[in-house]
Formats: sequence, structure tokens, C-alpha cells
Amino acid sequence: MSKIIITCALTGSIHTPSMSPYLPITANDIISQGIDAANAGAAVLHLHARDPENGRPSASVDHYMGFLPELFDQTDAVLNLTTGGSAVMTLQDRLAAALHVAPEMCSLNMGTMNFALYPMAIKDREWLFEWEKPFLENSDDLVFKNTPRDIEYILTEMGQNRGARFEFECYDLSHVYMLHHFKSRGLIQGKVFLQFVFGVLGGMGPDPENLIHIKRLADKLLGDDYEFSVLAAGRHQIPMAAMAASMGGHVRVGLEDNLFIDRGVLAKSNAEQVEKIVRIVQDMGRTPATPQDARDMLGLKGAAATKLGAT
Repeated sequence: MSKIIITCALTGSIHTPSMSPYLPITANDIISQGIDAANAGAAVLHLHARDPENGRPSASVDHYMGFLPELFDQTDAVLNLTTGGSAVMTLQDRLAAALHVAPEMCSLNMGTMNFALYPMAIKDREWLFEWEKPFLENSDDLVFKNTPRDIEYILTEMGQNRGARFEFECYDLSHVYMLHHFKSRGLIQGKVFLQFVFGVLGGMGPDPENLIHIKRLADKLLGDDYEFSVLAAGRHQIPMAAMAASMGGHVRVGLEDNLFIDRGVLAKSNAEQVEKIVRIVQDMGRTPATPQDARDMLGLKGAAATKLGAT
């Protein structure tokens, strides 16, 4: 219980370049910030790609391969590839890089949901690229699609056929029930790593009682055969992470989830957030897990068994 897995989500697909000059966009940005986050104490790097020309979320295998080999060579961190990508991408687009790389770990959103980002378009700002504001505004009619058929496909292709383990992203109570459904069918085996997600409009609100309730639900459905982690959007990131750490859980930080380090102060890097949560959990008597600790705790196949390790 002392060891705590710190995940750092470097860039994501929600925030846009105009919101922060520190959001990593290019391959070099992602490499540099990923190395620094790993050195600061992140055992797992949760990874999305961007088009370096305009910062738009990208599903391009070429864009992923612009930074994955270097992160593999320069860190021992677990490289966790998204299968969520962006809500505007098709399932096959979202999976392209993960299918190509066969990583140790990938994310898996456990249900279809509204994914509303449009309140972020209200703030008066100077937009750097023409796609940003319409992308946010049009999310009032945006659904992230992961049907049971989609989930089964991902579990089969990434899990059974490629040996990846999952960061099961649960934005709602129903997502835990969906996970239990697939576990009871035998499509999910071994230790489960739940990532409870709070603060996305369309999912659970970042209320402490929601964390208590969903943790109890996971206990009821999964027994002790799981680990849980918490991420919360925006200003709720650190308070909810600290609560998770106090409950024996793990934590996720990073500029994908929150652009700030303090009230009104932009984080200058992902590592700055990692350093902050490391101080907090150490003050609680918890020890940041090493990448090998995380591999052992989650039953990962090891970096050498990925296609990056085979090159």
C-alpha cells in the first residue's frame, strides 16, 4: 500500500494550444516533457499525439513514432497509449498507433458518453489556430462512442492478441458495471487498473462523495482484485489526487487534465505537476513507484515485449 503509481498524461486531446504555451505539441516537446516527468517520479506516461503544424489532436502513426522511440530509449517509464484519442476520431483511427506498437499498456474508456468541452470556448482569448474555437463550441453536440462492441474489439485486439494491460477509464458508475460485465465474460483477466475520471462535463462531478461511492462500488463488484487511480480535471486535480492517495489509491496528473500548477498560475511543464504530487504523497508516507514496481503491480508484459522493444 505504501507504493503509489504516478501517471503523467502529457498532452491529451482536450486542451488547445491557445490555452497554454507550455502544452506539448511537437514530438520534441513531448519527448522533452516526457523525460522530465519520468525523472520527476512518473512511472507511467499516458500518451496522445498532436499534429506539430497546428497542435490538433492526431491519430497518425507517424506522429506517434516521432516521439515513442525516443521516450522508449531515454526513459524506463511505462508507455501507455490512448485508445480514446479524440471524440471526433473513428475507432480505427483511435487504435492505429496502439495496434502498430503493441504497448505494455493502453487506456480504455468504459462507455459511450457526452463529452462537452464547449464552456472552454467562452473565455475571451486570442486563438492561435482556426480549428480551436469551433472544435470546442461544437462539442455541445459531441458524443464519445465506445459501445460494448467497441470495447470487446479493443479488449480482444489489444489485450488478448497483443498482451496489453489497460488503464480502464471510468467516468461514471455505469462504467464500473460495464467492466464487471466484461470481466465476468472472461475478456478481462488478472489485476484490474481502474482510472476514476472526475470533472469532465458529461461524466462524474469532482465531489469527494463520488470518489467514496465509486470506490465502494468497485469493492463490491471486483473484491480486492484491482488497483485504482484518480484523475480530476482542472483545479480539482490535486485535491482529488491527494484524497485518492490517502485512500490507498494511485494518482494521475499532467497537462492533459489540468493546465495549472496553482490558482491562476500556468504549469510550465508536466514535470512541475509530478514534482508537486510527489511532495504531497511523500508527506503522507507513500513512496512513488518505480516503472518496474508498476509493471510488477499491474502484471505488465514488459517493455521488451512491445514492438518498440523489438527494434
